[in-house]
Amino acid sequence: MAAPGEHVEIADLAEHCTQTTDNTSDNTTVNTDEDEEAETQEPRIRETPEDIKLEAISNTLAFHPSRDILAFGDLDGDIYAYSYSCTEGENKELWSSGHHLKSCREIAFSGDGEKLFSVSKDRCVHIMDVEVGKLVTRIQKAHSAPINTLLVVDENILATGDDGGTVKVWDLRKGSAFMDLKQHEDYISSIAVDQAKKILLTASGDGTMGVFNLKRRRFELLSEFQSGDLTSVAVMKRGRKVVCGSSEGTIYIFNWNGFGATSDRFAVKAESVDCIVPVTDSIMCTASMDGYIRAVNVMPNRVIGCLGQHVGEPIEQIAKSRDVHFLASCGHDQLIKFWDISKLPTMTVNDYRKRKKKDGRLTSLSKKALGGNDFFSGLVEEPVKVEEGPEEEEEEEEEEGDSDSD
Repeated sequence: MAAPGEHVEIADLAEHCTQTTDNTSDNTTVNTDEDEEAETQEPRIRETPEDIKLEAISNTLAFHPSRDILAFGDLDGDIYAYSYSCTEGENKELWSSGHHLKSCREIAFSGDGEKLFSVSKDRCVHIMDVEVGKLVTRIQKAHSAPINTLLVVDENILATGDDGGTVKVWDLRKGSAFMDLKQHEDYISSIAVDQAKKILLTASGDGTMGVFNLKRRRFELLSEFQSGDLTSVAVMKRGRKVVCGSSEGTIYIFNWNGFGATSDRFAVKAESVDCIVPVTDSIMCTASMDGYIRAVNVMPNRVIGCLGQHVGEPIEQIAKSRDVHFLASCGHDQLIKFWDISKLPTMTVNDYRKRKKKDGRLTSLSKKALGGNDFFSGLVEEPVKVEEGPEEEEEEEEEEGDSDSD
């Protein structure tokens, strides 16, 4: 039989164990409530998708024509496909491909979005299945020089240009080129086509724009030489104007059927105009070596403002989404960035210009355009609303012509 003192100790121990169990239950209940609160917290919705961080510098990118997919190719020759979303944390890699042996120079989706075309420094043309990222067709040694650019004309026609100035037009049904012409003395930087798919336009590092007739399968003419490399080309103003960007920051404007000489030109006060993406018939986005993305109006010629920037880093390429809501850019900072351009189609620019500000700063078209670096934040203003119609502020009459070359 146990002593009376032992019974007291056992009773105290039992009471202590009961209290400990009750406290543990209370803590478990509190933790469960916190977990449920964390699970019910809604994900953050952003104005634009999050930046995509890369392992190497991306040279090229393209939006899918019907789905929220962005593809891009890098200096290592790898191609990636990502699904993008404004929901935080929802950008996801779908697949990657490393079939190119050297730097991937440009990519483009087919019109139906089922195929992805790519060209590379390895002189090959690749056609991939978008759904799984599988290589379907490879055209080896498609050019004698590294291929720099491509354009999907339609479901059967593909145009490519190389570093030596040669342009080839391919019949994808036969897997061979029906046009192989060398009219330029330097690299082909960009290719465009008119809405009728009849006239092919090329911009070249030799400072000229080339005109090729796809229907008649022949070369037509070269424009006059410009002072710098022509780095991009696009058709604007409902097919009545052709614009070319240059390495000197000047935009050259040609009349349709007047390709021999420029009808107008104006400087955008940028280090270069390397990429041009039309947003409307009059407004386009440009990217530059200085890291800024500008919204530019054509006729009247105006720099509307700054859409965004890769702070202190050159931009390789820009592309717009299918719904003209986002613009994506890739730069030397190894980032893919997204910008909101949904308001650009509603903007109008009148025929008068305001008196120029003495500091020459760019107008910021969004808060994101300011960037995160205090040193560069002084280069653009705070976001302002672009008014439609006549300006109420002090204005001065437009000089004769549409040029802003001053």
